[in-house]
Amino acid sequence: MKARTLKPTKVNVITLGCSKNTFDSEVLMAQLKASDVAVEHQGTGGDHNVVVINTCGFIENAKQESIDMILNYAKAKDQGLVEKVYVTGCLSQRYGPELQAEIPQVDAWFGTRDLPRLLKTLKADYKHELVGERLLTTPAHYAYFKISEGCDRKCSFCAIPLMRGKHVSTPLDQLVQSARQLAANGTRELILIAQDLTYYGLDLYGKRNLNELLARLSDVEGIDWIRLHYAFPSGFPMEALDVMKERANICKYLDMPLQHGSSSVLKRMRRGITQEKTERLVDDIRERVPGIAIRTTLIAGFPGETEAEHEDGLRWIERMRFDRLGCFTYSHEEDTHAFTLPDDVPFEVKQERAHAMMELQGGISFELNQAKVGRTCRVLVDKAEGGFYHARTEHDSPEVDNDVLIPTAAGHLRIGDFAEVRITAAREHELEAVPVQG
Repeated sequence: MKARTLKPTKVNVITLGCSKNTFDSEVLMAQLKASDVAVEHQGTGGDHNVVVINTCGFIENAKQESIDMILNYAKAKDQGLVEKVYVTGCLSQRYGPELQAEIPQVDAWFGTRDLPRLLKTLKADYKHELVGERLLTTPAHYAYFKISEGCDRKCSFCAIPLMRGKHVSTPLDQLVQSARQLAANGTRELILIAQDLTYYGLDLYGKRNLNELLARLSDVEGIDWIRLHYAFPSGFPMEALDVMKERANICKYLDMPLQHGSSSVLKRMRRGITQEKTERLVDDIRERVPGIAIRTTLIAGFPGETEAEHEDGLRWIERMRFDRLGCFTYSHEEDTHAFTLPDDVPFEVKQERAHAMMELQGGISFELNQAKVGRTCRVLVDKAEGGFYHARTEHDSPEVDNDVLIPTAAGHLRIGDFAEVRITAAREHELEAVPVQG
């Protein structure tokens, strides 16, 4: 057995899953740093003795990735490479008791709202005065900005309310203060995230208050872009679009997961909307904010999905011509309403249908990008790699949307700065550009 070391604690935080987990890890790290606990994110140097794994439990692939990571560090503990392994996040919230029996090497399991207890275990104090402060894991010029926790929606396929609890909005003043802190540290883009942005404020102010939040954040000096992720279509607060149209620093961009194009599937999904209402909503959004880019996410192979429903969805995609679209195959999640339905679409068929949707969208994306060749636009420079600067327009979110590639030989650009460029070529998911000489 390895002798217990006397070296100071150094914590390695491993983050899996979505941007909401990234946000939570950043908050955890800021709290640890404030208590003088050494901490790093996704460290590979091997000089840490404590590991905190922030897990995802959304769908089967994500759960398996989290379990594999826990098992890797359980093995590392057995080999004496780390002293303590702690697990937090969605998988731990949902399956902690069962996993505890299966993986005894884990020292403690924490849920999604157990930050004070996790900090106490790590011999750190939860400092209320640090609310809103984070140790960013993204490049300093952009930050994910969580405005609420949990979800009150009853979508039949989704286990998130089981893991994240009911909807809880963060107060307006607290969010504005957080935005000011980020801006003071060089953040220029806020990417607003939540399980559902459109519910913001209902619990605190008795009304959907996304429009006021956007106006208040837009007034924060130093914030050049504000981007909206994860909006629910039913009951969408249209007044938020008026603020988007009026304010130059609110990106004309909306991530609105619609999940399916067939009304009959949407009914089984308990989405509270139909194909026709969705089309009217998208038309209204595009009319209110000309030039807006809409990103959506769809599910292939929901229980009972027929070939006719799939084909209906494909025709709908063709009509809608979304600027951005992602797709994943249905995952049968226990304790959801959809789990009571037979998972009767074979996995191979789910994959074929997802591929068909992405292939169709690929053609749409190529056509939309080709129309941008010759235009001048403003981009934010994210990084330099492989002889190119990688940048984004206001219509592109990090990791999931278009890259704008600018040859480094074309002129010096600073990471985190904005630049005017002219689009010279376009592919399905990439644009090429050169700087516009001022």
